Amino acid sequence: MYLLDTLVFMGIFALLSMSLNVEYGYTGLGNFGKVAFFMAGAYAYAVTAALGWPVYLSLVMAALIAGALGAVVSLPALRLREDYLAIVTLSFGEILRIFVKAEQWLAGGVWGKTVPSAFAGLGLSPKTMAWANVLLVWAILAGVFLFLHLLMNTPYGRVLRGIREDDVAVQVLGKSLVSYKAQALMVGSAIAGVAGGLFAQYIRFIDPYMFLPLVTFLVWVMLILGGPANHWGALIGALIVEFFNRGSRIVKDYIALPFDPHNVQFVLFGLLIIFLLLYRPYGLFREKPMRTGAEVEVSKWQSSP
Repeated sequence: MYLLDTLVFMGIFALLSMSLNVEYGYTGLGNFGKVAFFMAGAYAYAVTAALGWPVYLSLVMAALIAGALGAVVSLPALRLREDYLAIVTLSFGEILRIFVKAEQWLAGGVWGKTVPSAFAGLGLSPKTMAWANVLLVWAILAGVFLFLHLLMNTPYGRVLRGIREDDVAVQVLGKSLVSYKAQALMVGSAIAGVAGGLFAQYIRFIDPYMFLPLVTFLVWVMLILGGPANHWGALIGALIVEFFNRGSRIVKDYIALPFDPHNVQFVLFGLLIIFLLLYRPYGLFREKPMRTGAEVEVSKWQSSP
């Protein structure tokens, strides 16, 4: 059962890692408030599910609410320097958490809110329900992975990479930087909202103390470890970090240690990030160069006798 639980969390955090990959990996936007949109999706799902909405509509609402918040937060900050976006998103995460804590009418305030399971009333055994959650999370993860893979290999994806590399050149070509950056944050926030909805559905209870800045830190570690601007890197990085994160919780039950490995892992993560930034800044998986249709035809012409 713990293995199935780990698989569910791996899938949820892989969604968060890929959402940050859209913003930072491809567009170069430093979103340090990722937990805010994760929380927004979780609470949107909790409120709508309590009203009796089916799981797919609650997940759609989670994506819409989180995406809309991403657009609202981004528009004022994107007209300034990039570091202001990091400050705004980080502040927004804490402001949203404090707001949810204070407003009990919204979703229980500090007492939290119970969330109905998508599989309640089906008469499933605990193990079968765990497998159902694994299939639900990983099916959505596979769909998001395919969607982002196709999206980033279109002219739209090339514009996002261009903004990351040289936004002035992209602006000279007539592209609206604010519009494209806001769209990237909306897409990333919407995916984070879906992850939050799946999290709330699986845990079946949420409160503001589950959504601390530490969540954002873990997602950044996942992406930097796996490799920005690489979908497989974002996925594998999330699986590795979450495996150690969940595994460190039970190590002390099997091995007698003079310290808590769950606390030590954050020191190790910090050292790992320093090592990666110094010696392997592109992560475990390097970004793959994008080849357009014109480049493919030119290569064929050059290779022909």
